[in-house]
Amino acid sequence: MTTTSRIAGAESARRVTHIRPTRGWVALDLRELWEYRELLYFLTWRDIKVRYKQTVLGAAWAIIQPFFTMVVFSIFFGKLAKVPSDGLPYPIFAYAALVPWTFFANGLSQSSNSLVGSQNLIKKIYFPRLAIPIATTLSGGVDFVLAFVVLLGMMLYYGIVPTANVVWLPLLAALTLVTSLAVGLWLSAMNVQFRDVRYTIPFLSQFWLFATPIAYPSSLLPEPWSTVYGINPMVGVVEGFRWALLGTETAPGRMVLISSLAAVGLLIGGAYYFRRMEKTFADVV
Repeated sequence: MTTTSRIAGAESARRVTHIRPTRGWVALDLRELWEYRELLYFLTWRDIKVRYKQTVLGAAWAIIQPFFTMVVFSIFFGKLAKVPSDGLPYPIFAYAALVPWTFFANGLSQSSNSLVGSQNLIKKIYFPRLAIPIATTLSGGVDFVLAFVVLLGMMLYYGIVPTANVVWLPLLAALTLVTSLAVGLWLSAMNVQFRDVRYTIPFLSQFWLFATPIAYPSSLLPEPWSTVYGINPMVGVVEGFRWALLGTETAPGRMVLISSLAAVGLLIGGAYYFRRMEKTFADVV
């Protein structure tokens, strides 16, 4: 066999992979995302480092933001407006809600701009684009833990001992993560196509803040409206946190159930919408 024929045979034996854009709705293909789990880890660690790079106070911002919001709410809603707080001291009533809310709001804000911020990476190499908003949302877990430690200190100061309901806390934290990721998937995909989406984020966060029982208890609403109120996923999270940690009398069972269904629905819809639009990211971003 001549050298030329050997080269021709080797060329024909090579595998040729054709990468074509998908059409219409596509499967989520979570197995591929699992294969890139190391990349997901490094993206999460990158977002954590970038968040506090060249900052004066560093990770202290994770505590300052919810703490001073609690102070403002305590003055204007607790002292001046005399808003009820389910028999609890108003500062800890508000702060217990602000801990999961801050995690959700920061995840919403950061993940909505995550694809645009990673445009150089998206244009150069292929990887599951879902990894970017997921990593951005997961990176907020450090802030959540730091703020939660302060909440435990406040509970000690006020002499509040958690009841057996605290066993539900990991599920409530997972519901917060699911809600933040669900909204982040929708907004991040939309922000690639419509850049003015980022200008709506502050308004959306502010509206959602007052649509969630943070400064006031959901017990102000009579049934069945208080249960319907759970369509807002953060309602079940906030009331669940207060019930699990502070021992409020109202068990938010139906409210948490409705919030969970709403959050899962948002997540599934957001994931499929993200995958549908994913084929255009490298061209549009």
